Amino acid sequence: MNRVAIKPELLRWACERAGYTVEDLARKFPRLPAWARAEEQPTLKQVEAFAKTTRAPIGYLFLPAPPVEKVPIPDFRTVENQHVGHPSPDLLETIYICQQRQEWYQDYARSVGEKPLPFAGSASVQNDIVTTAARIRTALGFDVNERRRMPTWTDALRHFIEQAEDLGVLVMCNGVVHNNNYRHLDPKEFRGFAMADDLAPLVFINGADTKAAQMFTLAHELAHIWIGQSAVSDAQPTTVPDQAVERWCNRVAAELLVPLATLRDEYKDDADLNSEVARLARYFKVSTLVILCRVHDAGKLASKDFWTAYEAELERLRAIPKGSGGNFYLTQAARVSKRFAAALVTSTLEGQTLYRDAFRMLGFSKVATFLELGRSLGVGV
Repeated sequence: MNRVAIKPELLRWACERAGYTVEDLARKFPRLPAWARAEEQPTLKQVEAFAKTTRAPIGYLFLPAPPVEKVPIPDFRTVENQHVGHPSPDLLETIYICQQRQEWYQDYARSVGEKPLPFAGSASVQNDIVTTAARIRTALGFDVNERRRMPTWTDALRHFIEQAEDLGVLVMCNGVVHNNNYRHLDPKEFRGFAMADDLAPLVFINGADTKAAQMFTLAHELAHIWIGQSAVSDAQPTTVPDQAVERWCNRVAAELLVPLATLRDEYKDDADLNSEVARLARYFKVSTLVILCRVHDAGKLASKDFWTAYEAELERLRAIPKGSGGNFYLTQAARVSKRFAAALVTSTLEGQTLYRDAFRMLGFSKVATFLELGRSLGVGV
């Protein structure tokens, strides 16, 4: 039986990259500890199975030393104010497929004569927060009163995404890697990212997060698009990032979703805090955490009381089970952006794009599924 030489540090690297230890995988690969000690060598078939389990590119396992993988766009994620330096395979693959989609749409946009989008890169971190948020709100048609009348956060988020897409932003919202429902994206690792461009600006939202939290992520990433700055973010209303860009985007997002002047008009000083926060969250269709932050920003809540209320609310939200399900084709379109999906289906049916390439970018394998997606979007046959 042919054995292959794999350096032990490459095996340990692959385990750590996927969030495992050697011991974690010893049940599936009983000889792994011996391989990691260089006492034995695996067969090629065993290496292939190990690479599949750890989601490591098999060629990497034959390198002389572990590679240093970096997020291909600026990485502003922090956890407890510490920079997150080791991206997971799930995050990397998600960014890579979004890069492929963006590159395809750039070519498509040029081919059909689309013009550069005037808002992309039109702002800077030196611009006034309130003025910038108002400009974004006007461009989107993002009306607070319209949001208030929507029955659920899901409806408000869907409408927010549609407004961004109508403006020319590709908005992709997915809670798994591609279409693999066994590989869930972790909001604790990242909440979203922006890939700036004046023809095909792209925003990805981690769909595993709550709908209300996704509202803030979308607002934050749109601020990135406005300043023309790509980034991976863990956008949260309470964080005060070290990076000036992230601080500015957080403040713009908060003002875009909950204008401070409107909050001051709406806030009832004599009401119970929890009841008032819940009411305002329904009013603005944002998370209760965002409302707490804005109440604090408005000077209605002292810092000590704010953090006590925030931690209590965070624990309550963590205990709420997440929903699932929905129409497959609507879900799929949301995962890849309706704007992108409609363009890709049209281009493929017209013979400009190979079915093979379209299937790769959509994660499909059947023509019938592809055609039905087109019909659900009002394009195709």
